[in-house]
Amino acid sequence: MSDVPDFALGLAALGRPAYINLGREHALPDHRDVDAMRAQCHAVLDAAYAAGVRRVDAARSYGRAEEFLAQWLATRGHQDVQVSSKWGYAYVADWRRDVATHEVKEHSVEQFTRQWRETEELLGAHVGLYNVHSLTSDSPLFGDLDLLLALGGLRDSGVRLGFSTSGPHQGETVRRALELTVEGRRLFDSVQSTWNVLETSVGPALAFAKESGAEVFVKEGVANGRLAVDPPPAVRELADQHGVGPDAVALAAVRAQPWADVVLSGAASPEQLHANLKAREVDLEPDELAACAEPPEQYWATRASLPWE
Repeated sequence: MSDVPDFALGLAALGRPAYINLGREHALPDHRDVDAMRAQCHAVLDAAYAAGVRRVDAARSYGRAEEFLAQWLATRGHQDVQVSSKWGYAYVADWRRDVATHEVKEHSVEQFTRQWRETEELLGAHVGLYNVHSLTSDSPLFGDLDLLLALGGLRDSGVRLGFSTSGPHQGETVRRALELTVEGRRLFDSVQSTWNVLETSVGPALAFAKESGAEVFVKEGVANGRLAVDPPPAVRELADQHGVGPDAVALAAVRAQPWADVVLSGAASPEQLHANLKAREVDLEPDELAACAEPPEQYWATRASLPWE
């Protein structure tokens, strides 16, 4: 494969003490205070940089992920790291693992204005792409002229805009969002969606996005750890054939998609990252694991039932 997607490191599992990735609990320190999680985050960032990964993805709701990333960039001095972040969710767990609600979603101009200011204060010019976090087709964003104009202003300042998607109707959201214009120009030129061998329904919409000139990021390529911890037999068989873990096969399947530009790893430790990156050694056909797909509603219901640990 000559033209393959980049890897990026996503910080969802590294900026707060609890997240829904299966298999994460054994990758992290037993005592997850702020200092321990900062050290873990920096160790994974160091491992990613050493492995040639030059993209990092964060969000305001990933606890202290932006703070940890800013500190890492300042101390390491790297000038070639491309940073993306997201606004739209607020982290409300106060560094606790036993709360019922860890993050709260709000797509409003007030939330955008506040969170962009917070992101800019921490990461400044490092941020080249700012995403709406978990956009859905019923988001108030689509009808909020003040918010759209504010987003257009950030776009016009030189920051690229994108959006992430979730839920069983991702395809509809992708197509609708890419039609949005502000002052005669398309608002978004990047999309970050969940696609993996269990949830493939957004694939045609991501092909459309790619054809339209948008950059396509793929998140949750190992299905929040499901494909690493309990993979379908076909994934396990290919992993055995290639001498890699099932996580690498799952991410290789993402890399095989002709519309994918960037594949996110949500690794929680250097060891998980190195295992993920073995996907670089596995070449698959785009539809090689198509039989593993679940109905979207079933997939998202299962995801919603995963515990925060």
